[in-house]
Amino acid sequence: MPQVIPRSRSWHVSTARCIPCPHAGCSHWFESLPGLKQHRSSAHNYSFDPTASANNGHDYPVPTKPAPGIVRDYHSELTGKLVPWHRRLFCSHYILGDICDANGQQIDRSTLPPPISKKDPNDWAPYCDRTQFETVEFLFKNAEMSASNIDRLCDLWGGSLHTEEGGFAPPFADHKQLYRTIDSTPLGDVPWKSFELKYNGDRPMSNIPPWMDQTYEFWFRPARSLVANMLSNTEFNGEFDYVPYRNFSKEDEKRRYQNFMSGDWSWMQADKIAEDRSTHSGTFVPIILGSDKTTVSVATGQNDYWPVYISIGNIHNNVRRAHRNGVELLAFLAIPKAAKKYVDDPVFRRFKKQLFHVAMSRILASLKPSMTTPEVLKCPDRHFRRIIFGLGPYIADYPEQVLLSGIVQNWCRRCIAFPSDLDGGGAPRTSELTQALIEEFSLGILWDEWGIDGNVVPFTEDFPHTDIRQLLAPDILHQLVKGTFKDHLVEWVGKYLELEYGKAGAKERLADIDRRIAAALPFPGLQRFPDGRGFSQWMGDDSKALMKVYLPAIEGHVPDDVIRTFRAFLEVCYIVRCNVITDDTLMELKDALNRFHQYCKVFKDTGVRPEGFSLLRQHALVHYEALIRLFGAPNGLCMSITESKHITAVKKPWRRSSKHNALGQILQTNQRISQLAAAHADFEAWGMLPVSCLAYLPPSDGQFSLSLTAIHTSTHTGECDVHASSRVCSNISTLQARNRARNALALTIELGIPSLPKLIACFISEQLQPDSITPSIVPPFTGRLKIFHSATATFVAPSDPSGIGSMRHEHIRAIPSWHWGPTWYDCIFVSTDNTREGMLSMDVAQVHCFFSFIHTNGQTFQCTLIRWFDRIADEPDELTGMWMVAPSFLEDGSPHHAVIHIDSIVPSAHLLPIFGRGYILPYVNCHNLLEVFRGFYINRFADHHTFELAS
Repeated sequence: MPQVIPRSRSWHVSTARCIPCPHAGCSHWFESLPGLKQHRSSAHNYSFDPTASANNGHDYPVPTKPAPGIVRDYHSELTGKLVPWHRRLFCSHYILGDICDANGQQIDRSTLPPPISKKDPNDWAPYCDRTQFETVEFLFKNAEMSASNIDRLCDLWGGSLHTEEGGFAPPFADHKQLYRTIDSTPLGDVPWKSFELKYNGDRPMSNIPPWMDQTYEFWFRPARSLVANMLSNTEFNGEFDYVPYRNFSKEDEKRRYQNFMSGDWSWMQADKIAEDRSTHSGTFVPIILGSDKTTVSVATGQNDYWPVYISIGNIHNNVRRAHRNGVELLAFLAIPKAAKKYVDDPVFRRFKKQLFHVAMSRILASLKPSMTTPEVLKCPDRHFRRIIFGLGPYIADYPEQVLLSGIVQNWCRRCIAFPSDLDGGGAPRTSELTQALIEEFSLGILWDEWGIDGNVVPFTEDFPHTDIRQLLAPDILHQLVKGTFKDHLVEWVGKYLELEYGKAGAKERLADIDRRIAAALPFPGLQRFPDGRGFSQWMGDDSKALMKVYLPAIEGHVPDDVIRTFRAFLEVCYIVRCNVITDDTLMELKDALNRFHQYCKVFKDTGVRPEGFSLLRQHALVHYEALIRLFGAPNGLCMSITESKHITAVKKPWRRSSKHNALGQILQTNQRISQLAAAHADFEAWGMLPVSCLAYLPPSDGQFSLSLTAIHTSTHTGECDVHASSRVCSNISTLQARNRARNALALTIELGIPSLPKLIACFISEQLQPDSITPSIVPPFTGRLKIFHSATATFVAPSDPSGIGSMRHEHIRAIPSWHWGPTWYDCIFVSTDNTREGMLSMDVAQVHCFFSFIHTNGQTFQCTLIRWFDRIADEPDELTGMWMVAPSFLEDGSPHHAVIHIDSIVPSAHLLPIFGRGYILPYVNCHNLLEVFRGFYINRFADHHTFELAS
């Protein structure tokens, strides 16, 4: 274990230069927003008002530049000019796409965006002032307050302002006035429309089924208007790609796939569009669609809704995952229902499919003219461009993929592999192949031998350059998380244990697995399972959380090949969820898939799956490489996007409705939320609302960044403040923990670590003399300290759920009594050797205390007391692929402690015990786990950021 921790790169993280100048070609960085503003005024003097910012303070287009060491090749016709290969390494001009004026006349690319007319900073119309707007936003959007509660609040508010002299009135008299104000907001006002469809085919002579006479109503918003609003949203400036492109590593010229426009599909689609010369210099905007039926209530009747969502492929994946107005509710489809005796009627089933495709064609009809003739629209950088629409990927689960592509249930939607032999593979499904087969064979042969429903004509046939069979997006949630992991592998483990040990033995071992899972240490963002995996209804988040802790929990109860199967599968899951996927990553994906299929045979050999593995969800994994090459990183097209959108677009509006004819109320709620979001963005663009500094922080393309921004503590012993500040560039105040030691000697007694004063002295010596081989001896430190219960780490984690600029917060806690109960001491990675890479550059430690003190020279040090863990080996465990560590001890047998600067901390580490073959004792829990066991795995599957760090 190293005795010297390298001095941090920056002593004052809160004043680090972390705000870049957004001007193209300018390399200046600044500590604060005023510094940036002063620089822009002097170095980049523009003729229009800088306060009229189009993107969080930016006065000009923010190009989406490749990261250092990356070479980018743009499409030559739509809408950039090809940079010759020998010039790419030195080219500093990044193409944004050809711009034009409002009439479509092409203008020079160096032209600044049209100036914004002056606006009165007090013009909050239709709201009276900022207070009224923020009141509306808080009550309707954030608090989701009911109409009756709004009325009650307004009465109380008015009463508190009333005096004998008259006083003041509250912002609103009642909920009706509040709703009228929102409805009068012009921005984001895309009204709902509807149309009706009904069956018009052959009818029986008598006993006509009721569904044939029923009228089906569809509600939608014009797709063209929604897309135009997205394009004009200045919040997307800097996170928007105007041109299909291909990224290459400068060193080895290997491809890098990230956002949607970096994939091959957008490039090939641009080639097809460019065959018409009238489209040259246009900007291609792919339309991404998604739909998924959802149930809002079962107890009060089967209340099902079928929403359709729309997005565009130009915005970056992190924006789409975080929604941020990049995913909009497009329509609600009718759900045809019939009496049980008609449910399996072939005519009714065919009608339902045809009804869907006819409706989708009408809903998207407003986009069709601009798929062949460019339309002039404003873009996030406030420039006008000639926009060409095109239907892109469709996000859906397997049942809807069957409906979309017109295939037969249990057939692959990507290839013609036979259901009983999916591993045999087959030619890819295409529109040309399907049409040729329909012309050649009867409907029966098409159904039985080719898996094609010849009665279905996909709605995409009505639009140019579109083949739905090649546009079905990968479904990570249902194919990997819920499907292969939960429905297959976890179930197979239970069956194996039952076959091997009998029902009684299997229950005993499953109970031990549950206890192991329940004892897992807490970790930021990790759901805990206090009762193990034995819950009745599995949700997607449950499966995702269980994946992270399941592998060590089953070790010792199952054969090694089962462990290897889970390891390979988890590696597949984490690779496909990476924000950036390279050619090397695709080779790793292929290797992990091969190992998964190789070791998965253990379930066949042990009798769990004697029939083999012709399973659709596992077969889908073989298509992931091709889909990544087509559409970029799959995390931007995952079903999790639509499922999480259900909450805000359907479920929450339904809960706040009267439940009677709720659809109309759901539509109105979504309309008002869209208007409030558009108004907020407009006020923010004019500088009338505060802007998050995170907008200035571009994501580090695959690179790690860390900033410990503040130390938050509770106002009383045992409870920590878990508030995550969104302003990593701001000076955040810190609160000292109460009822804790005030000096080093008192802290020594409190923690029971006699060597603490000497450890602090060694730390001071190393910090003051970082380059000295034999630092001078400093007497033991006995001065005053300030104790804190937690620290907030802020870093770039684009593959995990994160905020603006892919920034993520983690709280690292060191609390002697969590909620007046047991201790909570988190584990961390510590940077110890900058000359090495990966895990060999870091060590693991447990945090025991955060504190700061002022040295005699006036310098303030922010430190943490840690206990070291030693690596058991200099390579990961061959079976699980995880690094192993054990608590470190000194020669006298005492725990190995140290004091380090907080800048040496890398984000949290998650440790899981090496359980072996023994059963976990009943008294072991997450609070005493680190004291009971002597060996631990570093859980590389805790999150995607750790997977990259600890691989």
